[in-house]
Amino acid sequence: MRYLIEDIKNTVIQGDALEVLKKIPPEVFDMVFIDPPYFLQLKRKRLKRWNSKTLVKGVFEEWDRFSSFEEYDGFIESLLLEVKRVMKPNATLWVMGTYHNIFRVGKIMQDLDFWILNDVIWVKTNPMPNWLGVRFTNATETLIWAVKDKSVKNYTFNKEYAKSFGIGKIGANVWMVLTSTKEGDLILDPLAGTGTTGYAAKMLGRDFVLIEKNPQYVQLIRERLFPFLDR
Repeated sequence: MRYLIEDIKNTVIQGDALEVLKKIPPEVFDMVFIDPPYFLQLKRKRLKRWNSKTLVKGVFEEWDRFSSFEEYDGFIESLLLEVKRVMKPNATLWVMGTYHNIFRVGKIMQDLDFWILNDVIWVKTNPMPNWLGVRFTNATETLIWAVKDKSVKNYTFNKEYAKSFGIGKIGANVWMVLTSTKEGDLILDPLAGTGTTGYAAKMLGRDFVLIEKNPQYVQLIRERLFPFLDR
């Protein structure tokens, strides 16, 4: 079965991203945002923040488990290839990560001929604590902003918004949508989580397609997002 883009616009599709993307027509999205598994390789243990009153919520879910870096890299490469196929010729791609994965993702992107426009740093207000005091606190995440290849010139960049967003002013999903899309553009998030990208898109007059495998997250998206769409 192939999807018609009008049938899936402003919806969440439950399923494996790699399988769902294969059913979507080529060159239909103006912007893509990916917040992939970080492959944190964490052991299961209880971690408390510096004030010893609250627990750190580690990522132990199935979606972040890979047997090796090779398996992880293979997943990222397959995902990026499908994403590249469904991007319009002048579309841009945002990929988010931490030091655990962002360098591997960036290398794979370059191997696939994506052209990196910028790396953008998101400073977090509530990072995981540096409880051992043996290294710097990891208080940032990195976003890579790219186009399909070096020849792309006419991508969207709203510099007036970019100039107005300083550190900590606004959440990453919002300024990402404002700076790199226009009203009415179509945005894809193939690993949608709880649907923040879709929420930001509709709040700012853009359309979206979300893909999410976890049925609990899909339900959260529907509860969070679709009452908003009915306003």
